[in-house]
Amino acid sequence: MTFSSIPFLFYFLPLFIGFYFLVPWKNAALLAGSLLFYAWGEPVFIFLLMISLGFNHAIGTIIARNRSKPALIVGIVLNLAALGWFKYAGFLAGALSEGFSAIGIPLSLEIENHLPLGISFYTFQAISFLIDLYRRDADRPRGLVDTALYISMFPQLIAGPIVRYKSVADQLVSRTHSVEKFSSGARQFILGLAQKVLLANTFAVAADNAFDAAALQGLTPAAAWVGLFAYTFQIFFDFAGYSNMAIGMGRMFGFELPKNFNFPYTAQSITEFWRRWHMTLSQWFRDYLYIPLGGNRVSALRTYFNLWVVFLLCGLWHGAAITFVLWGAYHGAFLVIERAGLKKYLDRGPRAIRHFYLIMIAALSWVPFRAESLDDTLTYYAALIGVGAENNAMTTDNLAPDGLGLVFVIGAIVALWPLVEKIGEFTGRQINIQGAPAMLRAITPVSTQIILAFLFIASAASIAGGGYNPFIYFRF
Repeated sequence: MTFSSIPFLFYFLPLFIGFYFLVPWKNAALLAGSLLFYAWGEPVFIFLLMISLGFNHAIGTIIARNRSKPALIVGIVLNLAALGWFKYAGFLAGALSEGFSAIGIPLSLEIENHLPLGISFYTFQAISFLIDLYRRDADRPRGLVDTALYISMFPQLIAGPIVRYKSVADQLVSRTHSVEKFSSGARQFILGLAQKVLLANTFAVAADNAFDAAALQGLTPAAAWVGLFAYTFQIFFDFAGYSNMAIGMGRMFGFELPKNFNFPYTAQSITEFWRRWHMTLSQWFRDYLYIPLGGNRVSALRTYFNLWVVFLLCGLWHGAAITFVLWGAYHGAFLVIERAGLKKYLDRGPRAIRHFYLIMIAALSWVPFRAESLDDTLTYYAALIGVGAENNAMTTDNLAPDGLGLVFVIGAIVALWPLVEKIGEFTGRQINIQGAPAMLRAITPVSTQIILAFLFIASAASIAGGGYNPFIYFRF
């Protein structure tokens, strides 16, 4: 059950909202709803989640009482061991087999594990819980219910944002509920739903057709570029849409969850991009890995090494495949290059050149992220420059349904809104709006409600009509 599904929108969510506000035990009610939500999609691995909740609460209690470093180490190691087994065992077995075969030693290791839904997200939250207790950044939870709710709260369980324990510890104890807060959350949820269903899903058709055709070496260069930018927008609107839905639902239940995206494609460098893209993941790696490694308080070479290793692991966190490792190494390399001096030269150049640089570097990085294999990655890069295609079966004319051009225009306006504001200022027509929610607030309240109702109905109609609705987080 995903947020953009009829069962969730018309059965689970409204029934749960009624239940939540009727009972006095808010945390227990939200925990029960979260476990039910997870069990709906993972009827077997709900037990793994429950074991993780009990284990981390027990270890966290020991850490909170004694500030036990051995308990912290055991907790982190066992959390990572569970993640490693279910997510990376098959990948490592395959890599070992290929490595031994390459030197003439026949070896066949096969491990097939089902990847539990959301395990990457709730594992990182569990580790945050243990580290924040050890550092005394937050008070110990009142009991198992609070611990379990923090780790498994359904709005952000399967797709983030990754919420650090210290940022919500007080809210687990005391938070406010109001009509205004609920309405604000509902508005953000609808905007996120529209981003996912009306924009991301439309771009997904073109992106999937392009990458499938590239694997068969049947993609024209023009279609390859259109497909690449379709995926560039798809991954943003899908991820930002889920984040907005999660943050909106959190606010409906009284929580203020951290912002996860801040117009990343308006950045002017890869360094700035990572301050705007999946912000909670960037901050997690910064606080719990980069800084403990020494951060930028060490020599220049060690700082470069720290950056590169962090993003190599960031890539591996996204998926157990060499393509994700390549994606992480790619971003890490550009971060190092910018820190070594490129960013100084970028900052001196025209703003348009800096934006173009960021868009091209970011877009090209999505090829290995989306491709199914290293061979498919190389084939797609070749298609972009018109090399290696055996036929031209897939062109821009049959890449996607009619109307993709209009969706590109709408998507670009929404994703690049701060740049639209800058253009308005440059032309003398200043637009005093900051972001999509503000765009709606600037309109009359009645019009806002009409627009939101239209977006919800259009999104629901698309889902009910069997529109393409992929769930891309199964690999995470």
